[in-house]
Amino acid sequence: MARVAVAVALGVALALACLPLGVLPKLACAVLDAGCPDGAAPAGRLPERVRLTPLQAAQSGAYVALGDSYSSGEGVYDLDRKPVNDGADRCHRATGSYVPLIAGTYRFAGGTAFYACSGATIAQLFTGQWGQRPQVTRVGPATSLVTLSIGGNDTGFTRVLTTCIAKLPWSSACVDQDTAVGRRIEQLRTDLLKVLRELRGRAPGARIVVLGYPRPFPEDPVSPVDNLGVDDQRWLNGVTRRLNDTVGSVVRDFDRAIAAFGGPGSAEYVDAYEAFTGHEVGRPQPYLNGLALDTDPFKVNARSYHPTGDGYRRFAELVSAQIAAGPGRPLGNFRPVAP
Repeated sequence: MARVAVAVALGVALALACLPLGVLPKLACAVLDAGCPDGAAPAGRLPERVRLTPLQAAQSGAYVALGDSYSSGEGVYDLDRKPVNDGADRCHRATGSYVPLIAGTYRFAGGTAFYACSGATIAQLFTGQWGQRPQVTRVGPATSLVTLSIGGNDTGFTRVLTTCIAKLPWSSACVDQDTAVGRRIEQLRTDLLKVLRELRGRAPGARIVVLGYPRPFPEDPVSPVDNLGVDDQRWLNGVTRRLNDTVGSVVRDFDRAIAAFGGPGSAEYVDAYEAFTGHEVGRPQPYLNGLALDTDPFKVNARSYHPTGDGYRRFAELVSAQIAAGPGRPLGNFRPVAP
């Protein structure tokens, strides 16, 4: 009975540690004196394992970049001269995004796959856009790092911003959207959790890094910008804060669950709210494009209120720092050491 109990304990430990199956016979030989090769005596100790550092865990496989326009590079797409990959013209994936910068900073054993798509909602991560495969299907067992920005389109930020800009100067149409926006932000809790579960199911050992959104206007705006009064700017800043807080809360709760069970991988949130401080829209050197208009035909250019090249480089700094630092707790990712 004692050996049975030990065997059960070993099976549970093996599942939690996600060790390769080939390690099990060695465990049985060392601890149970069973399954040893002919003439071999049990070693008397378990095979050694080395816990991976956050950077080692991130680089051990493939880096897959998912998300919306803040990850695809919408704000600098018009400046691009060569497509990143198939479908880049529809999804506005640009070489000026933070993703290629991260790929050039670190060496990922499985390479880099860049599939963020402008306009993506959480639903479209599962259904795909422009006839392309759903973004979540790009993640697999060999994925060791996922970066993701999502939620802005679910909140309807582009539509909200357009309403604010197109209103009459004395109208309160901008801030009148508050109740509807609040409902959409709250819905994100359920929807984002579904995304994290899906990604973890596909890549149980991956680090999932979720990037928040920057505050678009100065903390204390003093003058109108793009027909947005001071109160409008403060409200839009507040919407961004609420969106970030919701996303960050879901990600942190998910990571606590991973840690509680001692599982590999992580879910990590990068709060970018203050990332562009001093470089908001209306400042001399903004990291966000302001309102951009096309004249033929007359329409708002999609790069409006998306990061500039400097903005994406700032994002790259934040993501790179997170990759190196990790989730602030020991990871449950291990590498067996050969005897």
